[in-house]
Parts: sequence; C-alpha cells; structure tokens
Amino acid sequence: MINTKLYKAVYSLSEKLMAAAKKDNIEVFGALYAELNAICLDNENTEKDHPEQWETLADFTEDLKDAVAGYEKALQKAMVINSKDHMSSIAFSMATLQLELGETEAAVKNLQDAKVSANKIADKDLKKEIDDLLETLTAD
Repeated sequence: MINTKLYKAVYSLSEKLMAAAKKDNIEVFGALYAELNAICLDNENTEKDHPEQWETLADFTEDLKDAVAGYEKALQKAMVINSKDHMSSIAFSMATLQLELGETEAAVKNLQDAKVSANKIADKDLKKEIDDLLETLTAD
C-alpha cells in the first residue's frame, strides 16, 4: 500500500505536470519533473518505495526509450509487492510505447503479461484495452 502522504505528493505533482504540459511551459514542467524524480530517488529501496511513483515518473518522461526503462523499473517494483493492478497498467503503458518505437515483439510480450495480471483486477476498461490491442497485434 502506498503511503498516503507520498500518494498525495505524487498525485499533486502529476496534476501540475499535466497543466504545465498543456500550456507548453517547458521550464515549469522541467522543475516539476525534477521534483518527482527526486521523490522517486529519495524513496528508492526504502519502505516508501512504490511502483506508483515510478509509473507516474515514466508517464511524464518525454524520451520514449527512457520512459520504457522507467516503466520497466516500475514493473519490477510492482512484481515485488505482487500488485496486479500496477503490473497490468504498467505493462500496458510500456507496450504502447514499445509499439511507437517499433518494438512489436516486446510489446506483444508485455501485453500478454498484462493480460495475465489483469485477470485479477476490477478495471474492466483496462482489461478491454489490453485485449483489443493484443488481438490487433496478433491477428493474422
């Protein structure tokens, strides 16, 4: 379970990051991103380390390859705590970026993993997105 104070800080930063991105305010976005990155690094390998913060950081990472690496880190942390919700959403997000990078094989594998994790989650919309994308990629 994510620490409430940490969750609120990450959520607040994500809202501010979205607002800065919407306004194309690169300076503010960069400062907020640095703040979120610092939170992740400060909490890494402590009892406050949680996949949610790493997933959020990856969500706002502009370089696609760096974002995929961020999702990979978030996924590892989700697997440690066996959080099926996080494992599903992270693998799905990673797969969509891998498709943009032309890494279809890796994307299919992540979608297959996401589908397995999603068996145990309540988010029916995410399950459908995973299934639909996987079906599109594996249809002959």
